[in-house]
Amino acid sequence: MDNQPIFTNDAIVFGLLMLALGFVFFTESKKTGFWPVFYKYIPGLLMCYLIPAIFNSLGLISADTSQTYFIASRYLLPASLVLLTISIDLKAVFNLGWKALVMFFTGTIGIIIGGPLAILLISTFSPETVGGAGFDAVWRGLATLAGSWIGGGANQAAMLEIYEFNQELYGGMVLVDIVVANIWMAIILLGIGKRKKIDNWLKADNTAIDELQQKVQSFSDKITRIPTLTDLMMILMFAFVAVGIAHFGSEKISTYLTTNFEAVSDPKSALSSFGSSFFWLISIATLIGILLSFTKAKNYEGAGASKIGSVFIYILVATIGMKMDLGKIFENPGLILIGLVWMAIHAGLLILIAKLIKAPYFFLAVGSQANVGGAASAPVVAAAFHPSLATVGALLAVFGYVVGTYGAILCAELMKIAAAG
Repeated sequence: MDNQPIFTNDAIVFGLLMLALGFVFFTESKKTGFWPVFYKYIPGLLMCYLIPAIFNSLGLISADTSQTYFIASRYLLPASLVLLTISIDLKAVFNLGWKALVMFFTGTIGIIIGGPLAILLISTFSPETVGGAGFDAVWRGLATLAGSWIGGGANQAAMLEIYEFNQELYGGMVLVDIVVANIWMAIILLGIGKRKKIDNWLKADNTAIDELQQKVQSFSDKITRIPTLTDLMMILMFAFVAVGIAHFGSEKISTYLTTNFEAVSDPKSALSSFGSSFFWLISIATLIGILLSFTKAKNYEGAGASKIGSVFIYILVATIGMKMDLGKIFENPGLILIGLVWMAIHAGLLILIAKLIKAPYFFLAVGSQANVGGAASAPVVAAAFHPSLATVGALLAVFGYVVGTYGAILCAELMKIAAAG
């Protein structure tokens, strides 16, 4: 049987992927008619995966004959990480007060321990749901969820590369990610309408947030500008010079470690991930973004650095979607159950800690979404409290990118142990 797709020329493949993204963003921006109702139930991000997946399932294009995923993951992904971290203001994040950071890290810990606990719980009555061997092992796929739910699309792609989960089964994990994360986001948004009642129950003090609204608004007004051609060239210069440095450094470091350390060169070792040049590529790109955030380069956020970073992330999302065969998604409905149990542990831990430290619901909601939703939805949730707070959501989400890969590796190693047990 000939599995050759209709279009093998990557210029055409890329054109189709951009057509899909353009269609989603254009229709999602509509305020009246059919589309607002459609996107109320089907998130735009899911459509960015799904349309390329439909193209693949219909035999129009195929990830097997295309280099678009390789280019997006090796060049656009590290570039996006630089642009999404260039504006991180570590001082501003710390100025939120310790409760914001406690809630953010509580969310991270909830994801790290939630995965292995969900595997242990579900293995008691359905061991086959959490089984699988080699690159088909379910825990490898769940590692991509950990990446997505601590950091975002970039960390998810990093985990897919580091743990080499069978990409034909990856569509099932994407479905769990989208379904579970969006159910949780809907619950959080429902809570915003009742936040006064929730804050009363948590006995929370909102003074810090009110002060922050003033600060954030004035900072945002100060740096936002209409980007010039020079601004856009400088943003791309920062992004791709960093990508070049990250590629150079990652090759040197991974070669050095695999040559000199047996624990790194042994594929069965827990430390073998450190031999992955992709892991170092992501780490170096993120580090360069953080270092740039201490320079005047961060003012390019006002000219749209993170928007360009988001464009790169969405192109990557579309190329990952292209790997998905829709026929395989419903082969394991038990995965959805793992995801729901996992998210319930994350939510339960957040509520417990918020109650103990009397943290406002704002910190709970944004701390959770900065992990689970990443840079796409944390600003949305923050802005739902007050438009001037969107930046806080973005900053915490960028913080998620920084810790995402490391947190997800820890979670994956724990899930590996839980699955073996």
